[in-house]
Amino acid sequence: MGTYDPSGRDLLGNKSICFMFICVFGLVSLLQQILYGKPNVKSRYFDLHDSPYEFNCTTCKKLRQDITGVKVLSMVRTSELFERWKSLQMCRWEQNKVEANAFRNLLSRCCNAPSFLFTTKKNTPSGTKLRYEVDTSSTLPITSEIFKMFPDDMPYSRSQYRKCAVIGNGGIIKNSKCGKEIDSADFVFRCNIPPISEKYAVDVGYKTNMVTVNPSIIIDRFQKLEKWRKPFFKALQTYNGSSVVLPAFYNTHNTEVSFRVKYTMDDFGSQRPVYFFNPQYLLSVQRFWAIQGVRAKRLTSGLMLATAAMELCEEVHLYGFWAFSMNPSGIFIMHHYYDNIKPRPGFHAMPSEIFSFLHLHSRGILHVHTNHCR
Repeated sequence: MGTYDPSGRDLLGNKSICFMFICVFGLVSLLQQILYGKPNVKSRYFDLHDSPYEFNCTTCKKLRQDITGVKVLSMVRTSELFERWKSLQMCRWEQNKVEANAFRNLLSRCCNAPSFLFTTKKNTPSGTKLRYEVDTSSTLPITSEIFKMFPDDMPYSRSQYRKCAVIGNGGIIKNSKCGKEIDSADFVFRCNIPPISEKYAVDVGYKTNMVTVNPSIIIDRFQKLEKWRKPFFKALQTYNGSSVVLPAFYNTHNTEVSFRVKYTMDDFGSQRPVYFFNPQYLLSVQRFWAIQGVRAKRLTSGLMLATAAMELCEEVHLYGFWAFSMNPSGIFIMHHYYDNIKPRPGFHAMPSEIFSFLHLHSRGILHVHTNHCR
């Protein structure tokens, strides 16, 4: 109720309250435009649409062009990229087999994961010298003892699996309810032994066929395996017999601690395969993505696995891949789904990696999942 004033003025009455409301609304709208850019009418329209559009309809072709038309990340504000990505979510994803096969052939010519993803007896004979990925002036003589640790040949072949899921550790996957969908994949890749306990399984699932281990994890969490090794062995039990992959030949410091993982598995009588990335394969992948615009001191484990998956699998789905502190709706999220510890600055180029994935999604080459699963 307004305050009555005999003079006829409307003190804090309806007109004043209305005027104040308009001012506040205008201020809030101005702040939103400053922080997040202009509201996207397209997204608001799509929010009213009940079912997804077909991927190749006219509307979706235009929305995909809104992503692929941005050639470098610096061409668009992050908020605008988010809006374009949100709009594209109303389009049902569909694999473009022509594009997917062409990209797979491109990767085969440059990198050839079915032959060179891991260091094997076939691609690294005994008596030769292995050149390190980063310490290129250093080589490792392949003695008979080291040679015995390698598999005879690559355990995987081209397009061996129909549907694969590569799981990143980004906070974007938290509360996604994607666990069941992830576990339905034919092959599941995970990065750096992340937690997949009951606490997280509803979002990230349990199934694991391949998991990477960064040697820094062995150094920081398991004291280089120089003392008690059982905690590390027990930690790997969570991954249900999956293979373990390490970048043993990234530099000279990684080699011994990576070999200790193999020794530990053998000492505990584990049948779990332990593989070492082939350094020449990782160098080829680094060069390939540099040409695509991803220039970093070191590619993330997630990009390495996604790259291999695109050769080993007919269809690739990415979960938990995001490089921003906010989700596409502008809500702040943790860096990882299990903690908020940030990576060392300047080491990876994660925004560029995600930008490349959004392009591949828009072209129907792989499927990036950032929404809740149904």
